[in-house]
Amino acid sequence: MKRLALAAALVVLAALPLWAGGTFYINIGSQILLYAVFALGINILVGYAGLVSLGHAGLLGIAAYTAARLLNGGHGHLAAVALALALTLAAAALFATLALRGSGSGIGFVMITLAIGQIVWGVAYRWISITNGDNGMSVGARPSPLGLSLASPAHFYWATLVVFLAALGSMAILVASPFGASLRGTRDQPRRMAALGYHVWMIRFLAFLLSGLWSGVAGLLFLYYNQFVSPQAVALTASAEALLMVISGGSGTLLGPVVGAALVVVMKNVASAYIERWNFVLGAIFVAIVVFMPEGLVPGAVRLWRRAILQWTPRAAVAASGERPVR
Repeated sequence: MKRLALAAALVVLAALPLWAGGTFYINIGSQILLYAVFALGINILVGYAGLVSLGHAGLLGIAAYTAARLLNGGHGHLAAVALALALTLAAAALFATLALRGSGSGIGFVMITLAIGQIVWGVAYRWISITNGDNGMSVGARPSPLGLSLASPAHFYWATLVVFLAALGSMAILVASPFGASLRGTRDQPRRMAALGYHVWMIRFLAFLLSGLWSGVAGLLFLYYNQFVSPQAVALTASAEALLMVISGGSGTLLGPVVGAALVVVMKNVASAYIERWNFVLGAIFVAIVVFMPEGLVPGAVRLWRRAILQWTPRAAVAASGERPVR
């Protein structure tokens, strides 16, 4: 059943440009997928390492700004993407070293990542000669991988879907790998893992690098989707929204960040057209999730489904046997 459900979901996603009924909804689908990649990257830290970061929008912005700067400088798309990801990994290594050396985990880690993210925002806002300040930076065209132009919304959506599936597949491999098990061990019992001979700091450092890599990929998708990047992309609100995507959908799960990304993007772009106070509605939804499904939408829905099955199964068995239930 799981394989059939996954196959059906893949067919629906792949055929979305054919039945969406307009470029607006195709673009909404692209936004959901690119933010899902970003949320999946953050989920490596939040869900599997137990490290809450409020500065990952800075890594997204570093990749986007680097690629935009190189493209405007006359470099090709391949060189711009490769150098942007390399610089993002270097920045992630620096961020991880500062955050993990200074605190290891907990509130100190949150505050250091928040401070680093604000530094990146300040650089993007004030270093006008490099980032063009509050005016942002534009790129002229999208790439054409393998000769296929991504100028149309449908083609860009399909390219984003391929990247999203690669991110989701890599996360599934990571979770099932020994490294994923050790990462969860550092989340639950760091002292015991250290006593067993595991290098807790290095495991967290590598997790930060993987998270930064996929944040950089999301930054490139963000740049090519909007063909524009500004300091707003690296602001604290961007990091907070991505963190809410992970928490609301269900941290430590594969589908939770995807559902959370869909919720936030739909509320921002679709519901806002019909509801003036959509921020209030989104906040109310988050409060309801925390109260009734503190583990997130996906784990909460699974829990309710299993409870319903357990309550229905004995009644169905009694009905099939023809006996009257004992009261």
